[in-house]
Amino acid sequence: MNSNIKLAARLPIRIGLVGTGYAAKLRAEAIKGDERARLVAVAGHIPEKTEEFAQTYETEAAVSWRELIEREDIDLVIISTVSRDHGAIALAAILAGKDVVVEYPLALDVAEATEIIALSEKAGKFLHVEHLELLGGVHQALVKSLPDTGQVFYVRYATLSPEQPAPRRWSYQRDLFGFPLIGALSRVQRLTDVFGQVESVSCQAQYWDAPPPEKELGYFTACLCTAQMRFKSGMIAEVVYGKGEVFWQSERKLEVHGDRGTLIFDKDKGKLVRGSEITCLQVGSRRGLFAKDTAMVLDHLIEGTPLYITPKASLYALKVADAARRSAETAQTVALD
Repeated sequence: MNSNIKLAARLPIRIGLVGTGYAAKLRAEAIKGDERARLVAVAGHIPEKTEEFAQTYETEAAVSWRELIEREDIDLVIISTVSRDHGAIALAAILAGKDVVVEYPLALDVAEATEIIALSEKAGKFLHVEHLELLGGVHQALVKSLPDTGQVFYVRYATLSPEQPAPRRWSYQRDLFGFPLIGALSRVQRLTDVFGQVESVSCQAQYWDAPPPEKELGYFTACLCTAQMRFKSGMIAEVVYGKGEVFWQSERKLEVHGDRGTLIFDKDKGKLVRGSEITCLQVGSRRGLFAKDTAMVLDHLIEGTPLYITPKASLYALKVADAARRSAETAQTVALD
């Protein structure tokens, strides 16, 4: 039986949520606000925090994610927890007969992500990897205005986030967050979505480790990752990602240089530059994107409407990010197949 038909016949869609952090809260709010779905249970790392989350969103606290995915009263599992665990939970959920939504990245390892996609296809289970950046105002304005730049030959995409002191949370632990451009896969996905396939990657990465005793837990106080990507079109893209204590000026800027114009997006403002001619661009808000993604997932499951990204598109971005990791580790330019 088609998964869409099966779920549409049994509304509301029964959802299990893994995670209790910021993204999980936004997912829970979106589910609570949609009569087509019901949050059945939530699983987290800390029992007290999980119980508090369950009470806030009027759901049940599961003992563990393993217990949650085995429940017969859950149709769809949403994974909003640390990046390291995405792959293991998604794989186990599909094996348990569940449909799956997972925040990017699908997994920290390319082979594991490939296996998950193949399994979901073989089992006929729904799999969606969230990439909110593609729904945001900057990306939509980029896609709309790109023809005005002519032939694009150079892109620079930089995000620097000062944090003093650096927080002691999972996104500042190497094993939980992963290589910077894998944990922050959206920086790669935004470019591959618009500009296509990458020919080669050259990358450097640097960490500033936290002093003892935090070092024993794998914390770092800052990281910087810079990558140069040569696309098959001949275009060159530079991606800069940094966060932590060593930075003092924040930056969130995307520049697209073409032979007929330059697009500049600085935070949530955009403009098209052609010499002295500057045209301001309308850039939509970043608010409400988790709710929009959740609604699109429900639309797809119930009505069969298309989603804005496929798991294989996310996998391709992961392959590019993994090539950056290998380049940083070997100090060599890595070619992609």
